[in-house]
Amino acid sequence: MTKLGIGSPHSSLTRRGALGLSAATLLAANASRAGLAQAAPVDTGMTQGDKLTFPSIVRSSEAGEENADGPLPSSERVGFAIVALGRLSVEQILPAFGQAKKSRVAALVSGSPDKLTVLGRQYGVQREALLGYEELERLREMEDVKVVYVVLPNSMHKEYVLRSAAIGKHVLCEKPMATSSEDARSMVEACSSARVKLMIAYRCRYQPHHLEVIRRAQSGDLGPIKLIESINGQNQGDPEQWRLRKALAGGGSLPDVGIYCLNAARAVTGEEPVDIEARIHSADGDPRFREVEESVAWIMRFPSGAMANLSTSYGIHRASRLAVHSDGGNLLLDNAYPYKGQRLTVRRAIDSRETEALIEIPAKDQFALELDHMAECVLTDTLPRTPGEEGLRDMKLMEAIYKSADQRTLVRVD
Repeated sequence: MTKLGIGSPHSSLTRRGALGLSAATLLAANASRAGLAQAAPVDTGMTQGDKLTFPSIVRSSEAGEENADGPLPSSERVGFAIVALGRLSVEQILPAFGQAKKSRVAALVSGSPDKLTVLGRQYGVQREALLGYEELERLREMEDVKVVYVVLPNSMHKEYVLRSAAIGKHVLCEKPMATSSEDARSMVEACSSARVKLMIAYRCRYQPHHLEVIRRAQSGDLGPIKLIESINGQNQGDPEQWRLRKALAGGGSLPDVGIYCLNAARAVTGEEPVDIEARIHSADGDPRFREVEESVAWIMRFPSGAMANLSTSYGIHRASRLAVHSDGGNLLLDNAYPYKGQRLTVRRAIDSRETEALIEIPAKDQFALELDHMAECVLTDTLPRTPGEEGLRDMKLMEAIYKSADQRTLVRVD
């Protein structure tokens, strides 16, 4: 029998023709010759509806690999309108849509025509969906816009949340939710009356390392929680920035970066504090702190007896950590609150020896996870993990912190 191979004058698969074929075509041809046409599902994967999955290729004794869901088709993703194109939107939120699976950019709102033009081109937003602030209500007619993401300075959150709710759009609002609990309450009520969802953008509540800390702390595996320590601070720069102007920010380090420590302590315990004692200090003569506070330290006590020792500052070299101390071990999350770089370790005694184990957790974009959570809530008509009520609670607690520091006394919390 004559054997035909590549280059044989009797073969339809000549060497020149082979060079023109794709690697995938050659692989398929070779696989067919090798009798692999009927490959096992472990290699080919399995489709179920719109989902494609692959069984594990390793034994059950091996660590599993995440079988990630594929993205929704563009036409099925939830459209977001991003309101305000400042640093956070441009450097973090908009790029995160590239990692998102259920959400997409559908409109941009800004007071800068130049920003709208440049970013509209970058993200493929149609010209008619590039709006000025005064045109926000035009979103009412854009059916593909389901969510308005408010990324304005804190004091402007209320106005734009209320305007968005009035035109029937769900709202994702940056933290802190507002500059007072009174404003926060009115935002919750407005969205409830309009029957739209309100979610506060606590990105760390969607970050995998934080979720693992909460899970392990509440599982009881290390015993009851006794103490929580957390710090989040940075050395703020230009004194002219809006974060250092009380009329726009509402406060200094506490509502901007300290709120992460506050919210994390509540999330880890699953409880609300019963009392708070706080102190505030700002360096004399520093132009950054003419209107807002520099450093805040406070203690919160919870119904279970757990205590949280928390601090924040605008005048220190960057520091960010969350530690949960139980009677059977410690959970230590370094670089806890930045956009990336989290590192989680567990310390405990095993066989009378102190051990420290690094918990390997794949890195994911916090903003993409946050956006997709909001999108999922819209698609399934479910309540966000961090609704407006969550933001309202933190606003009330921050007011208690300021009150305690001002009066130099313990403040009871309802």
